[in-house]
Amino acid sequence: MKIGIVGGALQGMEAVFLSSKAGFETLVIDRKSTAPALSLGDHHEILDVTKDTDKAKKILKDCDFVIPACEEIDALTVLDKMMKGLDVPLLFDLKAYTLSSSKQISNEVMGKIGVPMPEPWPQCGFPIIVKPSCQSGSVGVSAVNNEKEMEAALKIVSDLGDTPVMQEFVSGKSVSIEVVGNGRTARSFVTTEVVLDHNYDCKMVVCEPNILPKKDEEIFADIGKRTAEAIGIKGLMDVEAIYTKKGLRVLEIDARIPSQTPAAVWAATDINILEELAFSSIDKNTGKKNRNECSAYEHYIIENGALTTCGEKVFGKIRQPRFEERFFGADEAITDYYPGKDTWRATVITKGKTPSDVLEKRKRFIRNVMDECDLEEYVDRSPRMV
Repeated sequence: MKIGIVGGALQGMEAVFLSSKAGFETLVIDRKSTAPALSLGDHHEILDVTKDTDKAKKILKDCDFVIPACEEIDALTVLDKMMKGLDVPLLFDLKAYTLSSSKQISNEVMGKIGVPMPEPWPQCGFPIIVKPSCQSGSVGVSAVNNEKEMEAALKIVSDLGDTPVMQEFVSGKSVSIEVVGNGRTARSFVTTEVVLDHNYDCKMVVCEPNILPKKDEEIFADIGKRTAEAIGIKGLMDVEAIYTKKGLRVLEIDARIPSQTPAAVWAATDINILEELAFSSIDKNTGKKNRNECSAYEHYIIENGALTTCGEKVFGKIRQPRFEERFFGADEAITDYYPGKDTWRATVITKGKTPSDVLEKRKRFIRNVMDECDLEEYVDRSPRMV
């Protein structure tokens, strides 16, 4: 089967990786010739689907599935309209995406069905998180301890032309779960833990059994299922939450293919969420069973004689990456490394039957890179706590 992937940045790399593991032939489209996923696909086209719709339509009609791997609303709207005229499933729900793009609106939907969320300001008191309603990732997000910091945070949101969402600061394990819906019913998959760098950007995803206690795992899966069914999604979404001492507190939902977490799920479980999504769109089931093992998915940059963990935004500056297996002891990698290169990036996946197996492989990868590249320093920074 052939899948058209529109967007060649972080989500595009994720889509190509998962597609290759599902045995799909891949076609990547992006308007920028520097988009990193272009070098990973079986085929690629450099074009803007919003400006060259006739060419895009001609190319995409030969695919079995098409998935957007971008978040530009103009491109998503054009693609949604274009694919309705073709007999090719679009693995995306524009209505659900638009709803999830507003944290205000999605919070209202979740509030109506009793999803636990952080308390809103001013009921909660300081510290709080101030974030823009319609931005993705960590863009415009501020941790706030007092009125003065709140004023500065609100200006950041205002400068983005957005509306602020203000909630209590909740601490604990950051977790995520993917959900696939067919417009009527939905299925939640596997919980992953998201680990942040010092800029509050994801540097690592861990997938293993018992990230949450069994009861809370069931609660999280139920939250994902009920939320997806409440918005009637026909596509893929993820739910992001913090596991606090008082239980789960859901931060947001995003109705699009995420980067990072699905690859970690695949590595630990053999469940390929993109494959599940494609089969769901034609009312079929892959029949894949969870192997219940473990994985870690993490980003690195090598520069100035140091091996440094980094968030996906830093990794996303990679150019002309390729897939590698058994990379410095890691099981899988996306990298632009070649011997003698001073500055390079890599996303590496390590997997094993137990967390200890994964940890030993991660340590071996670090040692091998440090030794073979003659590096002097290993740096792994974490967020500043409020």
